[in-house]
Amino acid sequence: MNDFSPIDAELGNRFTLHLFAINTDVTSAQAKTLWLDIAARYNETQRAYHSLRHIQQLFVQFDKINHKLSEPHLIALALYYHDVIYNPTRSDNELKSAAYAIDQLKCYLNEEQCQTIHALIMMTASHQLAELADNDKSSDAAYLLDMDLSILGASWSEYEQYAHAVRQEYAHIPAMDYRAGRITVLERLLAHAQLYLTKYYYERLEMQARENIAREIRFLRASE
Repeated sequence: MNDFSPIDAELGNRFTLHLFAINTDVTSAQAKTLWLDIAARYNETQRAYHSLRHIQQLFVQFDKINHKLSEPHLIALALYYHDVIYNPTRSDNELKSAAYAIDQLKCYLNEEQCQTIHALIMMTASHQLAELADNDKSSDAAYLLDMDLSILGASWSEYEQYAHAVRQEYAHIPAMDYRAGRITVLERLLAHAQLYLTKYYYERLEMQARENIAREIRFLRASE
C-alpha cells in the first residue's frame, strides 16, 4: 500500500480486520487485492466529496456507535462499498455500487450477508429503511443511513467544505441549473419530519443540520 496515503493505509487495515472478522479463511493477499481496488476507485479524479476522506469521516462516526450495532462488520463493509462506483453524470451509482460489492464479496460472504449489504447500499439512494424496515437489521440500517448524512450536522465550516466539494463534482452542470437543482434537493430534506432516523443522531445533529441546510439555501438564492 505504499502508493497510497496514510489515510488509505489506515482504512485498508480496517477493511482487512472487518472482512477477517466475518470470514477467517480470507487471506491477507485476498483482502489486500479487494482493498487496493476500493482505494483506486475512491481516488478517481471525478471525486471531490465521494472520496476516501468521506469514508474516513464515516468511520469517525462508526467508532462512536459501533457498540450499538448488531452486525458491525457487515455495516463496515457496506460503508466501504456504498459509493465504490461513482459517476456524477449518472443516477444509478447506488445500484452499480451494490452490484459491484456483491460481485467482489460473494466468494467470502454467505448469501444472506451479501443480500444485506446489497440492501444497505441501495437504501443510501433514498435514505429510507425500505426492505429492512421490518426485521432485526433495521436498527443497523438506520445507523448506517444516519452516518451517511452526518456531514449535514457538522460545523458550518465543515458543511461549507462539503457543499463546495459537491459543487465541484457537478462542475459539468451550468451554475443556474445547479442552483435550482441543489435548492430543490435541500428543500426536500428540510420537508422531512426528521432528517435522522436514530435517537443518537437526531439529538446530536438534527438542529445543526437544519440550520446548515437553510443557510446553504439562502446562499444559493443570494447568488442567483
